[in-house]
Amino acid sequence: MSNAFLDAITARRSIYAIGKNVSLSEDQITSLIKQAVKHSPSSFNSQSSRVVVLFGAQHEKLWNIIKETLRKIVPAEAFSTTETKLASFAAGKGTVLFFEDTQVIDTLQKQFAAYADNFPIWSEHSTGIAQFAVWSTLAQEHIGATVQHYNPLIDDEVKSTWHLPDSWKLRAQMPFGSIEQPAGEKTFISDEERFRIFIK
Repeated sequence: MSNAFLDAITARRSIYAIGKNVSLSEDQITSLIKQAVKHSPSSFNSQSSRVVVLFGAQHEKLWNIIKETLRKIVPAEAFSTTETKLASFAAGKGTVLFFEDTQVIDTLQKQFAAYADNFPIWSEHSTGIAQFAVWSTLAQEHIGATVQHYNPLIDDEVKSTWHLPDSWKLRAQMPFGSIEQPAGEKTFISDEERFRIFIK
């Protein structure tokens, strides 16, 4: 049995050693990201996900912001490890920033009061699906990526630097680039621990 979608999601791995040697142009990468996010499902078709794509100096600016933010809170004796890790992300081609628009969520909570408590949860589902879709799409083009979470530490400076709406809530950062070193072997827990199948 062959399934192209399963092949695609199997190819998606956390790639930490990334570079700038990507054959696709910035426009081509942006187009892929847009399509992946547009076709990602969301509750009530809310389309609450928002995305910023950073290339070149803008991408490097983000990782410098993160570095200087962490410098203030990471103990000096441990900072060299942190700096090396951040440099590996900055070495990539670009970064995708994933946001959820809280204004959309607030509006839905007012329109459908019976589900008000659920909309923030469903928003998290939406961003997770969008992230997975973009990640898998990039993997199909042999572009490596990981998902990072330096929010909320960097939220205010990110919004200020790129003049983003107050209602956009940062949920994840995805540095991406050429695969300079493949991911290691992935292990799985047993099916018996994870699945229960009932027929008839």
